[in-house]
Amino acid sequence: MGNPAGEANDAVLRLDFDRRLMLQFHGSVVTSDAGLLPYRELDDVLGLTAMASDVLADARTGKNGRHALAGLFRQSIFGRLAGYEDVNDAQRLRHDPAMRWIVGGKAAQGCAASPSQMGRFETKGLAAEKNLSALTDLSGQWIDRVHGRRPPKGVVLDMDSSVSPTHGEQEMSVWNGHYECTCYHPLFVFNQFGDLERCSLRPGNVHSADGWEGVLTPVVERYQGKVSRIYFRADAGFANPEVYEFLEAEGIKYAIRLPTNRVLQERIGYLLKRPVGRPSNDERRSYASFTYQAGSWSRPRRVIAKVEWHPGELYPRVGFIVTNMSRPAENVVAFYNKRGTCEQWIKEGKGAIKWTRLSCRSFAANAVRLQLHALAYNLGNFLRTLATPEPIKDWSLTTLKEKLIKIGAKVVRHGRYVAFQMAEVAIPRNLFANILQMIAELRPPPDPAPA
Repeated sequence: MGNPAGEANDAVLRLDFDRRLMLQFHGSVVTSDAGLLPYRELDDVLGLTAMASDVLADARTGKNGRHALAGLFRQSIFGRLAGYEDVNDAQRLRHDPAMRWIVGGKAAQGCAASPSQMGRFETKGLAAEKNLSALTDLSGQWIDRVHGRRPPKGVVLDMDSSVSPTHGEQEMSVWNGHYECTCYHPLFVFNQFGDLERCSLRPGNVHSADGWEGVLTPVVERYQGKVSRIYFRADAGFANPEVYEFLEAEGIKYAIRLPTNRVLQERIGYLLKRPVGRPSNDERRSYASFTYQAGSWSRPRRVIAKVEWHPGELYPRVGFIVTNMSRPAENVVAFYNKRGTCEQWIKEGKGAIKWTRLSCRSFAANAVRLQLHALAYNLGNFLRTLATPEPIKDWSLTTLKEKLIKIGAKVVRHGRYVAFQMAEVAIPRNLFANILQMIAELRPPPDPAPA
């Protein structure tokens, strides 16, 4: 950046198609990410990034640190939220006025952290074993803080794995035959609000359910005694007796997809016979409920079968679900089918937050990057679920990034304050004011004055 402070008065650029137009470059007196400021306001109301100072250890030993740990942490989270997934982006972001005020401290009047500072912070400081463990727990602590403002009666947990392709010699980057690429194979647990409860980075060649207990157990422990009921959903990759027994011991109701086999097919043979007569132009759906015990199970369990005959198809579509729920079979299937929203949230994490961008050489550093991406995703989702007015209630994280976060603004300094003159295109002033009002309503009331 030639003039990062925007103080130079270089010659303007002109456009030949209309010579009345002039292009002026003012460095950091203009920002393209002014819409990050409401997220910083929500962060302040909930006290999210401030928690970093309490749970993370500062590995820096010098006394001349320019930026506090909480400031470095904010730069990591808010940079990712705005779509800047690499520490190299700090070269420009450190001069961006919105980022400087979000980081706070000395950065507001000077500049935020440089790429080298951010690199040391993420790949060395946060990659230390204790800090990585604390970082992994932080998503759950943030969600607990949100639930203090929006207490749920019950929680639905969706577990799923995904793929993060790798390109280079990253540690534990292994070929995965299912995804047909060299990758990592992270594991995620979401709740019904789309919040990412916990995640874990794993080598690329592990089974979908590998390490499930280490990810799911801390989440369940957080909720036990706090909510009246806990539900769990997962696909066939998590259909193993250890998972069933854990959930049953914890009193959790579950619906898990069950791989088909010959015995299961025989139990519903009467539903697999092609209907007599002319094929219907409408889809035909049938359900069955029965008790079944696989050879590896310690006891029988309830299995739900769904059989669908589709027009123009010779064979039916068959699916099985193992469950300990007592609902009618059709209702159990409907409950399980909502698991598809979990896959949508993973796609949002990939698209809006770019959490597949795990380009460090060491596995620990990439594990840190995944956790930072997860926290950025959660902050974005908190604003979506807590502080979006009705006209934008259904916007995806990608749309919010493109239309809210990416608001351009000119920064004007006065003697006692700084004004961000916001562009008013996708988000008009009244809608922006509604967002800030909804955030303000989440702020806890001040402590009463002493008598």
